[in-house]
Amino acid sequence: MSNDRSELRWGVEQRLEFIEFRLFWEGHVNRSDVMTQFGLSVNQASSDLSRYIGLAPNNMDYDRSLRTYVRQPGFKPVFDKLDAGRYLAQLRSVADGILDQDDCWIAGLPAYDSAPTPARGVDPATLRSVVDAIRRSEAIEVQYQSLSNPEPRWRWIAPHAIAFDGFRWHARAFCVTDEMFKDFLLSRILDIRASRASDVLAESDQDWHTFATLEIGPHPALSDTQAKVIALDYGMTGGKAEIRVRRALLYYALRRLGLDTDPAARKPQDQLIVLLNRNSIIGYQR
Repeated sequence: MSNDRSELRWGVEQRLEFIEFRLFWEGHVNRSDVMTQFGLSVNQASSDLSRYIGLAPNNMDYDRSLRTYVRQPGFKPVFDKLDAGRYLAQLRSVADGILDQDDCWIAGLPAYDSAPTPARGVDPATLRSVVDAIRRSEAIEVQYQSLSNPEPRWRWIAPHAIAFDGFRWHARAFCVTDEMFKDFLLSRILDIRASRASDVLAESDQDWHTFATLEIGPHPALSDTQAKVIALDYGMTGGKAEIRVRRALLYYALRRLGLDTDPAARKPQDQLIVLLNRNSIIGYQR
């Protein structure tokens, strides 16, 4: 049996990642865990556990009294995917009903809840049509309800990407009516009645393909202790953190982070962070 990770098939590698995930987060993993998660036979699950031991012999050892493999003190990840973000994303997906608990890799789910946000009414047929248009490089005729018009209007758009602003989903598309690239909220697309070939190139959307870097730091009016706490919250080094964002999404990023207004307009304890390179970023917006 090869111990070279480069020779692993995708399915096998995914199962070994699962073994490592359980070891790191739960502290143990056994044959039945692998069998249940992937629908494997006893021999297949045993083979995967042996293969993982071959890749990382110091990561786990079999505890005969517990009848399970347990994480060892010298544990070192093989797959470099054991970040907190993946764990928390699974936790949120289960809590939000996006992921079934049976499909989750977390064995013992901790108690969890989140601040609710309004449900966004994106019609699945609408999303499918937009995605199909992106894949086929087509334009679609949509009935769109904008804030600037009291009645919905039909227009042709050529979508090339899907974007999330932190709260809502958009189609990034060329608007034939306005002759420019714009964002169209998927929830405001009321109907789609036609499609056609499009010669609009995604590469022509300069705002989508151009990036800006936000430099954020603790609000200068915070105390030294408070500033250190905020630096920890945002993973700052040397008093600042950098966030790379597409120019097309810059407005949304600034608004979500509370950086779209003058920091003097709010109390430091409410604002917490400031945009250190505000002059260059504000001038960068269109």
